[in-house]
Amino acid sequence: MKIALASAKIVDNDIRFNLSQIKNYMKDAKLMGAELVCFGEAFLQGFNALSWQYEEDKNIALSTTSDEFSQIKALTQQIGIDVLFGYNELDGDAIYSSCALISNGEVCHNYRRISRGWKEFSKTDGHYKEGTSVDIFEYKGKKCVIALCGDLWDHPERFALGEDLLLWPVYVSWTKEEWENGGKLEYAEQANLCCKNTLYINSLCGNDAFGGAAHFLDGNVERELPIMHEGLLQVEI
Repeated sequence: MKIALASAKIVDNDIRFNLSQIKNYMKDAKLMGAELVCFGEAFLQGFNALSWQYEEDKNIALSTTSDEFSQIKALTQQIGIDVLFGYNELDGDAIYSSCALISNGEVCHNYRRISRGWKEFSKTDGHYKEGTSVDIFEYKGKKCVIALCGDLWDHPERFALGEDLLLWPVYVSWTKEEWENGGKLEYAEQANLCCKNTLYINSLCGNDAFGGAAHFLDGNVERELPIMHEGLLQVEI
């Protein structure tokens, strides 16, 4: 299975731009021969899109039946490639940090982050929730699990399920020096507590997140797109 990891620029609170990024990278990944392209945490709205004022944020968060999701579902069929991306989800009156995998026009898996580091929890009320389950799902013959950013640091034992592949979208602010001088090995070793094959995807956003993507294998960096670089890293699992 060929998978493209997108170290892509996003703009907070600009869904139109972020959707265009998803579309453009889907096209590029398809040309590379990939079957799936993956984006970072909260990619659709931008990680800093929420104000922690519920009456505002309920209009920013999106359900899986939203027009935006319908557009992405259609793109998977039109372009012929599956897509995984993080987003702020609205389900009823609850908001989650979630990650969806859309395949051939359908949401085949939707994961809700279980760690609370995605939100300013000193400011939020009960509308802002974490997920409760971590589940294996089958994708193209592989047993897969999704984790979002701090999940693997707060609850690594929840993700050691004997899966073939762990997909790990993040939003982190490592500098190039920090990442090269030990940071990426810390992440590789942490991922290895759960799964020997982990795909790490970070976004680029102003002076807040600096991108990069990596395939961690057996606690080492097997392949990577360096931090501060925009583009696609293709891996084969």
